[in-house]
Amino acid sequence: MQLVLHYDGAGFSGWQRQPEQRTVQGVLEDALERVSGCAVTALGSGRTDAGVHARGQAVGVRVSARWNPSTLRRAINAVLPPDVWVADASGMRSEFHARYSAVNRRYVYHIGTDAGTNSPFRKRYEYAFPHSIVRANLDAAAATLVGEHSFRGFSVRGTAPDNDSHCCSVRAAAWHTRPGGLAFEIEANRFLHHMVRFLIGTMLDIGTSRRPLDDMTALLSASDNREVSPPAPAHGLFLDRVDYPPDLYLDE
Repeated sequence: MQLVLHYDGAGFSGWQRQPEQRTVQGVLEDALERVSGCAVTALGSGRTDAGVHARGQAVGVRVSARWNPSTLRRAINAVLPPDVWVADASGMRSEFHARYSAVNRRYVYHIGTDAGTNSPFRKRYEYAFPHSIVRANLDAAAATLVGEHSFRGFSVRGTAPDNDSHCCSVRAAAWHTRPGGLAFEIEANRFLHHMVRFLIGTMLDIGTSRRPLDDMTALLSASDNREVSPPAPAHGLFLDRVDYPPDLYLDE
């Protein structure tokens, strides 16, 4: 079965279960055990970092046949804490795997550029950025990302085995105007550790003329991340959606 989660990442040390740490996987698996009466492993589509939010994290679980998607969703939501919510549940074919079956993932990053970005109702979910931005530079930087590239220059070393190509196929990458600021949206078949946050940090340096646009192309050819800008803060990032082949879904 597939569960689609919304969560506020502020209260979690990331997705993956860790000893002595509050994580999304740990909270969800505890809830699943409460309602099912036995231990249930929750496999996420990917690991979000501490502080990163989600409104489309896909999770695969295997539960007793007595549960259908609707009843399981209601039961889990009844025992989950308020910062996690199961937005949807679907029956899936046996070959479904939350991570390896995914064909597309989408992340969104929110930047606040007006005075209201420091409101307590906004600053939890967007990066307050008071500096002047040349929008054309941001758009040009984002355009360089579309296509298949190695993202070693935009990832944490060790995020993938050394023999991995670190290649990601980026289907869309663009900045958009939103009330009070900007949003960066990116879709790809896979993402590496810290990749989106490194991209945001570097593009903002280009947008404020701290770095030249050519640095984006150079980093896409780099063998390591020594020249990348510091990553943007985690709290502005959302895992927005994960897509799977339609034939993996069961007709309910």
